[in-house]
Amino acid sequence: MNKSLYDTLGVSQNASSDDIKKAYRKLARQYHPDINKQKDAEEKFKEINAAYEILSDENKRAQYDQFGDSMFGGQNFSDFARSNQNVNIDDILASIFGNTKSGFSGGNFGGFGGFGGFGNFGGFDSSTLDINDQITIPFESALLGGSYHYNNNGLEFDIKIPAGIKNNETLRIANKGKKAQGQTGNLLLKVVIAPSNEYEIKDNVLHKIIDIPLKIAIFGGKVKVNTPYKEVTLTIPKNTKNNQKMRIKEQGIKDRKTSKIGDLLLIINVILPSCDTIDKELAKLMQEKLPE
Repeated sequence: MNKSLYDTLGVSQNASSDDIKKAYRKLARQYHPDINKQKDAEEKFKEINAAYEILSDENKRAQYDQFGDSMFGGQNFSDFARSNQNVNIDDILASIFGNTKSGFSGGNFGGFGGFGGFGNFGGFDSSTLDINDQITIPFESALLGGSYHYNNNGLEFDIKIPAGIKNNETLRIANKGKKAQGQTGNLLLKVVIAPSNEYEIKDNVLHKIIDIPLKIAIFGGKVKVNTPYKEVTLTIPKNTKNNQKMRIKEQGIKDRKTSKIGDLLLIINVILPSCDTIDKELAKLMQEKLPE
């Protein structure tokens, strides 16, 4: 399926909202009629504005991702825009996607009649074909990514879980919804992350409690710690206190926008030995010498 709006902004179909915004700003400066005096600059500027109006809006982008250039009669967006005259850009976007607040000034794309309002496809709202459901995934899958086997609503298939997905985030599975009038809705899955006995997420940082013996807490030493990615050796400084925190970089949660891995924050739990297990002479010495 052709999706020329992405080509208009020079971004991939998987581009983030920040990537789309950066590409738009760069092109808008390049082709602004007050700066660029070339013959086709104004038309190019209109196309850039229209592409950004659609791709920067989550709902409009979702519609376009589903139907692609079929929304423009099968033409790529540039050819479609240039082949129609005397209609304001707001009218074009309103005809396709419903009401718009773009407010872009300057220019008419023109002649945009007879398409019957693609946003609702002639009065039929395709969003009514969407199926809403909820799945619960293991904590480890949320951290590292994985696969989930979906089997509900008469559907059965495997879903790719992206690493770093957040609790209550919604995954949109295209073309897995209801069917009507030659259209297919989407499957919208609210993702619930099962709690972990080992880790906890707080403010986008992964937290973990680790036990260390009293001897290492007092005199220092090394302990091995399992992270979601590997086993690391942690150096414990002497005189480490209970509930003291230590940070391990890039062993936490992946940021899906930047692909950077966050930190793992370790909370020290000092294990006190039972006095019944301590050597009697040592226990007597400790009782006499330890400060009160």
